[in-house]
Amino acid sequence: MIETLQEWAQNRAFTEWTGTGSLWWSILVTLYMTAGTMVLTVLLGLPLGVALFETESSPRPAVRAANRVVGFVVNVLRSFPFFILIIALIPLSQLLLGRSTGPNAAMLALVIASVPFAARLFELNLREIPAGKIEAVQMMGATRWQVIRQVLIPEALPGIIGSITTTTIAVIGYTAMAGSVNSGGLGQLAYNRGYTGYQTEIIVATVILLVLIVIAVQWIGSRLGRAVDHRARTA
Repeated sequence: MIETLQEWAQNRAFTEWTGTGSLWWSILVTLYMTAGTMVLTVLLGLPLGVALFETESSPRPAVRAANRVVGFVVNVLRSFPFFILIIALIPLSQLLLGRSTGPNAAMLALVIASVPFAARLFELNLREIPAGKIEAVQMMGATRWQVIRQVLIPEALPGIIGSITTTTIAVIGYTAMAGSVNSGGLGQLAYNRGYTGYQTEIIVATVILLVLIVIAVQWIGSRLGRAVDHRARTA
């Protein structure tokens, strides 16, 4: 057992610091793809979730029809298998970015997959707000934008943070799948050197690291969620 561990420790993936074959460089690429994807996901997904929530009960038939169309597109993209999606988006990545591989190309598919997923979660977070709070603010003469900014988002913030945490964990899993099409990161390292290269130590190391990253994300998300939850502070 000790000899096996010593042999594993001598693997160049553990001793090199840069390059696609380096474990440490792969960690940075995975974190880069995850962070970049989540920034865009929040910037696009939160307004989309608010729009879905706000337009569902609109008195205007055209707005409700638009809500159903957008909701249908969101549901289709949310249920689309990610591995098939990233392959289907290769021509689009080539057109927009000039290449179909690498972390930036993978982030295009990651964002398209995660935005609908997060938007539905954000919409559910807004639905959990008691209608009485919204009506009370409206009776005081608040505009709809003021309701969104001063009531909906602050009241739903703990749930929104939880949804961001859940989406981040899903994105980490997506980055691992994207490695099979040369996106870089831990997924590509595990596939190229672990699976096809028959290096068990690489697979073991990448699995452990991905689990640790997920645990860290969940811990941070839980702490932030409790920090902004006024109900937890007053209980």
